[in-house]
Amino acid sequence: MRRFKPALQKAGLDASLSLYDLRHSCATILLAAGEHPKVVSDLLGHASVALTLDTYSHVLPSLQQQAAERMEAMLYGGS
Repeated sequence: MRRFKPALQKAGLDASLSLYDLRHSCATILLAAGEHPKVVSDLLGHASVALTLDTYSHVLPSLQQQAAERMEAMLYGGS
């Protein structure tokens, strides 16, 4: 942590960010980008994918919409 805060300041980022904030952001971005929850769970070191999905459920509505759109494209063609 001794080097973390100065690195944040040098990068022009909010020095009140924690490593946990960055970890949470990383997981949220990966899930929102469509990365498989099991992969994210493994990266985070969670004991189960259920823990990951429970923790990051705020990302799920957009994931459900994306899944519906992919299914529609597969069934009816289009992009």
